[in-house]
Amino acid sequence: MLRRILLVFIVVAIVIGGLGFFKYRQIQGEMAMFSQPQPPATVTATRVEAVTWQPQLRAVGTLRAVQGVMVSNQVTGQIEQILFESGDMVTQGQALVQLDTEVDEADLAGLEATRALAETQLKRNRRLLADRAVSQGDFDEASASLQQSEAAVAAKRALIEKKTIRAPFAGQLGIRQVNLGQYLAAGSSIVALEALDPVYVDYALPERELAQVAVGQGVEVRVAAYPGQLFTGTIRAISPAVNQATRNVQVRAQLGNPDHLLRPGMFAKVATLLPQQDQVLTLPREAITFNTYGDSVFIIQPGEGEQEGQSVVQRRQVQTGSVRNARVEVLSGLTEGDQVVATGQVKLRNGAAVSITDDSTDNSTDDSTDASQ
Repeated sequence: MLRRILLVFIVVAIVIGGLGFFKYRQIQGEMAMFSQPQPPATVTATRVEAVTWQPQLRAVGTLRAVQGVMVSNQVTGQIEQILFESGDMVTQGQALVQLDTEVDEADLAGLEATRALAETQLKRNRRLLADRAVSQGDFDEASASLQQSEAAVAAKRALIEKKTIRAPFAGQLGIRQVNLGQYLAAGSSIVALEALDPVYVDYALPERELAQVAVGQGVEVRVAAYPGQLFTGTIRAISPAVNQATRNVQVRAQLGNPDHLLRPGMFAKVATLLPQQDQVLTLPREAITFNTYGDSVFIIQPGEGEQEGQSVVQRRQVQTGSVRNARVEVLSGLTEGDQVVATGQVKLRNGAAVSITDDSTDNSTDDSTDASQ
């Protein structure tokens, strides 16, 4: 019995010892694996570049038509003809609506007959006056009667003409507000008319910027409807007064709009171009890690000691400015030509070795996409 117990203990000891030895060898292997140097992280790189940027004063504004009205009638009447369709392009003076003029035409015929009679009477009195058959007073009365008749005819013709509602200027019509046969009171809304080329953009600038803007200065405008398109124009007017509530000054610029892409009422981002040019250091936006505690980049440097011959990275805090064409202005922390990691920052730490697969420098200096960080 004792031998059996000893045999069991011996077997258990052998099993436990074997498991312990196996675990020991496994741990030794893992330690050997971790002790080996990590392979360099694969990243792409770019360099800090000095580019020329034109300073801008950025603001938001609203597009407005140079001319825009709600076409209405001056006199009452019933619509006899509608001579346009919603959205039509019209020329100045083009007839849009014809009101019924049947009664007015009959009145005009009667007034013209009265005028003809007054004209005949005046001619007869002129002959009789020469023979002294009538007095000067009778002749003057006949002359005044003719003038009154001519004035009545002219007034009736003007009334008839006003019953043809015409476009006051060239532009594009909006949505029709009236129907055939409808009776219109004076001043009824018929259709909106907007002149779309050119257009205005109205915006405000802080009073401290007033000395930097002037009539004729260039502006660049972007709208949400066409995010990749840039519209250019010039300042046409600056308000002579500063708003006491906001301390802003109103500015109006004019933009060409031959394709009628810009519409009154659109929200616009406006950049007022300043005359001087600035040399700024820039990096692609993806090369910068933006955090609440500060912006940073990984700068690439030659390794030392055991890492000699390799490229290693160090995190560096930078101060950034405006953003243009997906490039960020670097105000401090870097110098021109510094090589930094463009992509692959997530897997990096200070002193990590890197393998650079692409070292590209974006030479774009186009300011066509401008935003404020």
